[in-house]
Amino acid sequence: MKSILITAIIFLLGKPLIQAQTAPFEIYLEPMNISGLGGLQAFAFGQYDGKWLIVGGRLDGLHRRQPFASFDVAGNNNQLLVIDPTTQQFWTSTISALSVDLQEQLSSTNMQFHQEGNYLYVLGGYGYHTATASRKTFEFLTAIDVPSTINAIVNSGNIIPYFRQISDTTFGVTGGQLRMINNTYYLIGGNRFDGNYNPMGNPTYTQVYTNAIRKFNIIDNGTSISITHLPSHYDAANLRRRDYNAIAQILPNGAEGITAFSGVFQPNVDLPFLNSVTIDSTNYTVDNIFQQHYNHYHCANLPLYGATNQQMHNVFFGGIAQFYDSAGVMVQDNNVPFVKTIARVTRDAAGVLSEHKMGVEMPAYLGAGSEFIPLLNNPHFNNEVFKLDDFVNDTTHVGYIYGGINSSEANIFYQ
Repeated sequence: MKSILITAIIFLLGKPLIQAQTAPFEIYLEPMNISGLGGLQAFAFGQYDGKWLIVGGRLDGLHRRQPFASFDVAGNNNQLLVIDPTTQQFWTSTISALSVDLQEQLSSTNMQFHQEGNYLYVLGGYGYHTATASRKTFEFLTAIDVPSTINAIVNSGNIIPYFRQISDTTFGVTGGQLRMINNTYYLIGGNRFDGNYNPMGNPTYTQVYTNAIRKFNIIDNGTSISITHLPSHYDAANLRRRDYNAIAQILPNGAEGITAFSGVFQPNVDLPFLNSVTIDSTNYTVDNIFQQHYNHYHCANLPLYGATNQQMHNVFFGGIAQFYDSAGVMVQDNNVPFVKTIARVTRDAAGVLSEHKMGVEMPAYLGAGSEFIPLLNNPHFNNEVFKLDDFVNDTTHVGYIYGGINSSEANIFYQ
């Protein structure tokens, strides 16, 4: 059986422990610490030449349930962060020299983002709006020159030339996912949330789910940005989801795709979706037969495709879920707690999904709001799905997990 090594700033996923011979791989976690580097969750990232550019997100953990305390400005990440995991160094830069619109979006949380070549595109996000002295979802798409920005931050240079921003109401989304199939962008799910969060439903905010897969092309010559909007898919029953995992896929026919796994909330009950939605270049398909029990909220995730067996593997690391394993027994908790579960969802050659709990767990209630940052010197497809069959060594280091919420207990929201 093949082994895979994954590294993380919070956890180094190392040499797998070879157990059941039917499993395609195993995962091993090993901690890694960079002195002085603080916590962060729900951020965007890009990478270049072994260094990461970290943008936005929250410095605090789970949002408070009191409206006056939730998503406060003190918890905004209002710095750009560059991390070199190899040398275990990091650098920071204030964003105060940028325009107010850029500052506000780039210090928001739950932006959608995707890196294409040298440019990291971030859109939407929920944060503080100075002009109205309230919180809102921003309607911007910002292009960031990742190599130039990293170089400027490391060398204490000027970052201003490397940020460009346009406004478009279509991009007023938070909690969705931005992915690509071939050359087309897919903005999947999410919602527009304006005002102050209030878990009791009091009228301090308005919230509208997109219920959509919004497709568009970005035309970017390095100076100007224009958008070509394409026909969207709308489905209030199945696309009304946010804070979920959307993972690039290689489908059984060899084509690129995306699968949206779980997310919140179902239209008629405040519980996660258990079904999934798979998107190809022309349409989408809802899978109501497969039920995902583990890893319902956004967490670090890893995609691998084995061409020999035509199997697409998706690995999820911790986070929040309605179900968890206790001494080999699956437990349902409708409070939807933080979990330690690492699970794999595999699509076989016939397109059938199945879920498998891995033999290792996160060492604590970790993973929610974290990101997997891949090592792209490993063989991979254009959509950054790893080519599992090309991993010839017993152990392969495939990437890092950074950030996320560290919860002291499984259920803490009302404590």
